[in-house]
Amino acid sequence: MMRTRLLCLVAMFLAVPCTARAQLPSLTEVSVVSTLDGESQPVLYWAPDSATRQPTVLFVFLHSWSSDYTQDNSKWQREAVKRGWIYLHANFRGANRSPKACGSRFARRDILDAMDFAIGRFNVDKSRVYLAGVSGGGHMAMLMAGHHPDRFSAVSAWVGISDLSEWYRFHIKDGKPQRYAQMILQSFGKPPGADAATDAEYRDRSPLFHMRRVGNLPVDIHAGVNDGHTGSVPVRHSLQAFNEIARTHGSALVTEAEMEMLWTARQLANPRPSDVAEDPSYGRKTFLRRQSNESRVTIFDGGHESLVEPACEWLTKRRRAVR
Repeated sequence: MMRTRLLCLVAMFLAVPCTARAQLPSLTEVSVVSTLDGESQPVLYWAPDSATRQPTVLFVFLHSWSSDYTQDNSKWQREAVKRGWIYLHANFRGANRSPKACGSRFARRDILDAMDFAIGRFNVDKSRVYLAGVSGGGHMAMLMAGHHPDRFSAVSAWVGISDLSEWYRFHIKDGKPQRYAQMILQSFGKPPGADAATDAEYRDRSPLFHMRRVGNLPVDIHAGVNDGHTGSVPVRHSLQAFNEIARTHGSALVTEAEMEMLWTARQLANPRPSDVAEDPSYGRKTFLRRQSNESRVTIFDGGHESLVEPACEWLTKRRRAVR
């Protein structure tokens, strides 16, 4: 059953002031039934009035690790509204603390099912289907790029986790799982290394092991150089994910020495011109920027965060050939 909820009511539920969502149109909530297990997942969306009549960009934005579809991602919605894009905010089993969440095949199918709902309801420009996410959403954006590269025109992933086993170990302190490691255990039931079946599941849900399948899909990967120090996801996750794409194209890799230097010194001793070239659209100093065909990775002056306008500006320039 479809119902429209005012954004200020959502904001009230989230304890977010209505002023944070000022001048944003209301979102509509629907229930989409999973084609994999028959469970219903809520989806929020907005579309311009013209979206049923003329081809319109579909912009899929993914909630973060500890949140669900009610998360306040109004700054991303605002950018979509400004550009006249359909904005789709799926749930994919909510926060990553249950077996069907955390990048499982059920969570991945939820995103595809939500997209199919939008494609069935609106006149979607299939040459311009964009995906973006931050943190846990960055993890899912990269994972969807690896598992389903044919469904997207371009992907923008910010401060995402690429290797869940490695991230689990990063969040062990004095031999005890901390918050994110505990959530991983709630999702998998066992730690990495427990047995072959468990390790296979960790690999299935970790983008690192699927990035070689993205082919010519443009994937834009970003991380703040301070993340992992003041945030929760070390920059190595973004750099290793990019390297897997670069290998498929025969492009130069970010070296282990460069990764270590960015982690310890938070800058490169001998950056390439591309690493530090000024990018007016980006608005931040960069410490590393590498390209592989139409994909790239950027390490910028910041932490566990995202830059909405540069992300959408990059996306809007990407199209794919459709039959």
